[in-house]
Amino acid sequence: MDPRAGYVLTGGRSSRFGSDKALADLDGRPMVLHVADSVREAAGSATLVGAPERYGSLGLPAIPDLEQGAGPLAGLTAALAHAKARYALVVACDMPAVRPAFLNLLFETAEATGADAVIPLQPDGRRQPLCAVYSPSLAARFSRVLYEGARRADGGLAGAEVHWLEPAAYAPVDPDGRGFSNVNTQSDFERSLGQSSPQRS
Repeated sequence: MDPRAGYVLTGGRSSRFGSDKALADLDGRPMVLHVADSVREAAGSATLVGAPERYGSLGLPAIPDLEQGAGPLAGLTAALAHAKARYALVVACDMPAVRPAFLNLLFETAEATGADAVIPLQPDGRRQPLCAVYSPSLAARFSRVLYEGARRADGGLAGAEVHWLEPAAYAPVDPDGRGFSNVNTQSDFERSLGQSSPQRS
């Protein structure tokens, strides 16, 4: 069994963005590939979670969501069910500023604590379950709540041992929380244009 695996969620309908934001051109490449670069550097692999017929041409493995239109929990569950590793990193495609060093810290924290999941807290206290590390042993639990109608990415965490990563713990690698910057709208995307790729450290 590999110690680490990495996954990038290609997203849902991108209704606020107006088009498929995973494929939006950012510095000459689809945005999802910028995120995949960071994921692969930290995890050693990067698999896209989304329709293979749509994303399979990007040069990375692609697996489908467990249930179409079922929100981020379906993509997260698909990743955990697919993973053959001790821990799986799952990151949303709309975080192009996420840094490999931050993602590596998530893995290191999971490996040191043995937690079922390591989920960072943003500086404002919000949970960030779509930039987190999970044990694939949670797949059955997540699948159950998915088919019970849950849609939120943290819907399967009841009863799991979760380590909440505080801002002070990741300040050395992301002091301003920049990695959590989401691209949800065209305005968000325009602010990302022209910026350099995330630091590979």
